[in-house]
Amino acid sequence: MNRRELLQMIASVTGYAMIGSPVLMSACSSASPVRGMELSDSDQALLAEIAETIFPRTTTPGAKDVGVPEMIVRLVNNTYEDLDQQEFHNGLAAIRSDTLARYGQSFENLPAEQRAEFLNALNQTALLYQEPHGVTAHYFIMMKQLTIFSYFTTEQVQTGVLRMVPVPGRFDGEYPYVKGETAWSI
Repeated sequence: MNRRELLQMIASVTGYAMIGSPVLMSACSSASPVRGMELSDSDQALLAEIAETIFPRTTTPGAKDVGVPEMIVRLVNNTYEDLDQQEFHNGLAAIRSDTLARYGQSFENLPAEQRAEFLNALNQTALLYQEPHGVTAHYFIMMKQLTIFSYFTTEQVQTGVLRMVPVPGRFDGEYPYVKGETAWSI
């Protein structure tokens, strides 16, 4: 058994219900790396505003503050298969056209309440989505998962927003929780 087989076996036994499971196993593929599709400046700006709507700046840094849009672009270009990349890019175009049709202006120019309303409606649609052959998930599910993953794995969030214990101690199943405390980082 070689390393690749071992990793695939461990992943299949433990379940890898993480950010688009192909992301995890892409390193195990013997195929040549996927060349990323270029995102235009306007697509990158739209992606940044979507991420910032999901994680806006409050008392904690927003998605744009910690570099989430740039990380999403790298993840999509370097780990997603061709069909998933195409779905992602088509999704950005769909968001752009849907907001123009629904609100008469681009997503970037909408007030925060309308952005949230639009993304909540899109999320409900995405949850009912029937996956076509070859595509992993609805484009908004991809965007949302990548945003959450990218946000919570940044060093700034791990060390400044979440409580971090670099070397964890013993397990305490009855550790007291005070409502409003921040979560622990992993």
